[in-house]
Formats: sequence, C-alpha cells, structure tokens
Amino acid sequence: MPPSADPRARTAPRVAIVIDRADWHTRELTRALRALAVAAVPMRLEASAFDTGSPSGLHLDGFGAALPDAVFVRTVAGGSFESVTLRLGILHALRELGVIVWNGARAIERCVDKSATSFALARSGIPTPQTWAVQSLAAARAIVAQEAGPLVLKPLFGSQGRGLRLIRTPEELPAPTDVCGVYYLQRFVGVERDGFHDFRLLVSRGRVIAAMMRHSTEWITNIKRGGRPVTVAANDDMKALAVRAAAAIGADFAGVDLLYDTADRPCVLEVNSMPAWSGLQKVTSANIAGILAADLVAELDARSRREATA
Repeated sequence: MPPSADPRARTAPRVAIVIDRADWHTRELTRALRALAVAAVPMRLEASAFDTGSPSGLHLDGFGAALPDAVFVRTVAGGSFESVTLRLGILHALRELGVIVWNGARAIERCVDKSATSFALARSGIPTPQTWAVQSLAAARAIVAQEAGPLVLKPLFGSQGRGLRLIRTPEELPAPTDVCGVYYLQRFVGVERDGFHDFRLLVSRGRVIAAMMRHSTEWITNIKRGGRPVTVAANDDMKALAVRAAAAIGADFAGVDLLYDTADRPCVLEVNSMPAWSGLQKVTSANIAGILAADLVAELDARSRREATA
C-alpha cells in the first residue's frame, strides 16, 4: 500500500451512515447530525470494496479512497455468506484504520449470531434463559425430551420475531433443512400476565436513553408481529442489566430485550446491534436520533482531545 497523508484530514467531520435503503431512521439520523454541523453521507457496503492500491486500502461508497471520521451502521444488506463476510471485513478494516465505527463488526457478529450472543451474556454472568445451539435433529430432540417445559426455537440469524416456534415435544421439531442445519433452542420463560409483555431498552454510550414495554395477546411481542408499544419507566435493575448486556457484546449502542421470568426476575433475551427505534420513538419524548447523533459526535470530540494530548 503506498504511503500517504492521513486520508481523514479535513475541516468539517463527515459521518458515513451505512444503509441498504434510505428509510425513516436514516432521514432522522441525517437530520440530527446536520443539526450538529456534521455532514452525514449514506454509504452502502455492497458498493464498497477493498483496494490495496488506494491510500486507505479501501474504496468506499460516497467517499472513494478517503475515509469518513466515523461510521454509524444502521443496517448491513443481506447476501451470500461471502458477500456479508466481505462487508463485515470492510467494517473491521475501518476500525483498524482508526475510524470510529458504531457498531463495530465484532459487536454485529456477536448479535447476528444468537448463539454468540447467548454465550457472551452467560459468560458475563448476565441472567439469560438457558440456551442450546446444536447441529443435528437427534441432539435437538434429546434436549427437548429432557426439558420439563417448552422451548423456543429461533433462527440462528433472524430478527423482528420472524420464524419463532414454541416446541413442547421432540416431534414438533422441524427437519434440519428448515433450520439451515442449526437448532437454536432457548428455554421459554415468558409468563402470561394479562397478555404477554417484555421490554426494549435502548442503550447508548453506557446508559439507557429510552425504553418501552411491548404488549401482545400472543407470546411473540415484537412490534412487527403485532406487539403494541407502551410507555414505561425502566427501573434501575432493568437499566443496569441492559447496560451490562450491551457491554458484554461490545456494543456502543444497542437495543436490549428483557422480560421478567417465572420467578419475577429480569433477564436478557436478546441484544440487537442495529436496532430500529420507530416504535420506541412513538412512546418516548426523547429525541432518539438526536441523542444517538450527539453521542457519536461526543465520541469524535473525545478522540480529538486524546489525539491532541498524545
């Protein structure tokens, strides 16, 4: 790679917003960044590439051979295993080049792979339902047979409540081809309390910035599956648990899903490293995009101060 001046050198900071389409979240975040005198530039990872002949070693959509000052990953477009690996590789490279990346590829990888999320939470001592991830129908049937209560079968890669099944007997397990050869099973800890409900807490820079309860007549409470967002004031225990969960994943910001189990204890179900917040925004007075933008700019400022005193 040829030597060059710092490709980030410029007067006004520029933040790349990684998208696969320009949605409401992108527009809100762009508006919030511009209000802070920061240029927001949409960037598609599928239109970016490695280029070892360029000063940075990359060629980025919207930036060419230059580098942004920071990257906010709103979403990573789907694709083949190879293409997604390449897109995450670009995020890894950006962080290695000293660019602030929210969230970095490692946090995204931990959250996209639910088994990695469960492992990280349990290893950090964070209450979470007992979980198994196995690669054969026989192993999955043995787990279901040994459990006294139902288990939730989830796609290893999935979001918004799609593909969830409640499994009570070994015979209810689908064929391996229906689950891409992986059975991710989690002990069902939901409790019917005038319907079902859980909580989504949004964490940014080590504190909870917004929260909601999701209520449904069914056990799947996701907003996209018909759950209703409800205003709620998260208590200190929930906040502390959400912050710990985000830290265990290594996320700068995250959507953390919690519920109170059969023993009335809060536990973490999932952590989302690319959370949507349109439903949450409807039930909170906080300007979520504004807070996220301000937190990212604060991180940029903190880096500038560190570099000035180095």
